[in-house]
Amino acid sequence: MESPAHQLTQLLQAWSDGDQSALDKLMPVVYDELRRLARHYMADERPGHTLQTTALVNEAYLRLVDAAQFNWESRAHFFGVCAGMMRRILVDAARSRQAQKRGGDVPDLELQEALAVGVERGTDLVAIDDALQALAAFDARKAQIIELRFFGGLSVQETAEVLKVSEETVLRDWKLAKSWLRRELSGEPQSGI
Repeated sequence: MESPAHQLTQLLQAWSDGDQSALDKLMPVVYDELRRLARHYMADERPGHTLQTTALVNEAYLRLVDAAQFNWESRAHFFGVCAGMMRRILVDAARSRQAQKRGGDVPDLELQEALAVGVERGTDLVAIDDALQALAAFDARKAQIIELRFFGGLSVQETAEVLKVSEETVLRDWKLAKSWLRRELSGEPQSGI
């Protein structure tokens, strides 16, 4: 009997090959995990946010369907891309809100750390996105690791699979990237990683 992860990978590959019926079979299988990702994102949003968990999942789904064909490599790759789409949706909404405000001050930010990167409730998602873009400008892999691990909820092993690097590399880059982001968001001067 095939594992659920293997079945999911087969559905993703069939969808990549243009089989639209695979997408119909895929969504019920991944919906709960997508809602979990969306709840994780929405927990960090300000109270009264106009976008709800279900709407975030639906918007990500629409972007997936409308996007150019992906060559899905694995379950981890799929959820990593979905996490990135959800983050982008929320960042776009936050940028839109900020554009509507005139002269609104952006609060100072801090990145809390326990075992993983943690973001205080209400932390400015736009500032985090800007920091990740700055990190990607000089070290794309470290930015991808933050995206996959923190925003995508992928394990070290899954992240290593997606990026085709060793788990040790993921752990090392994860540690350096968290440190860099913490300094970047606190406003401390830095020259790189």
